[in-house]
Amino acid sequence: MDRRFIALMVAVMVSALAVVDLRERNRMDFVELQALHSERDNLNVERGKLLLEEGVWSEHRRVEALARKQLGMAMPAPNQVVIVDIDGGHR
Repeated sequence: MDRRFIALMVAVMVSALAVVDLRERNRMDFVELQALHSERDNLNVERGKLLLEEGVWSEHRRVEALARKQLGMAMPAPNQVVIVDIDGGHR
């Protein structure tokens, strides 16, 4: 009976240590999962901003392409640019 008792105690201790180890692993995995969720959320926000920026830039390109094609417009040469002073020099 003494051997069975010792074997049972060893089995209980091994089981208890396994439970502690698994709980710690579970806790660490949960922390990692929360960090990954946070990173995912940040990446989704950044993606949304980039999509908005892409939309803005593509709109400018579309307007420029239409102006060139339909209206025959083009960027002026540097010597054709005139700067107009709205204030007329009065301050």
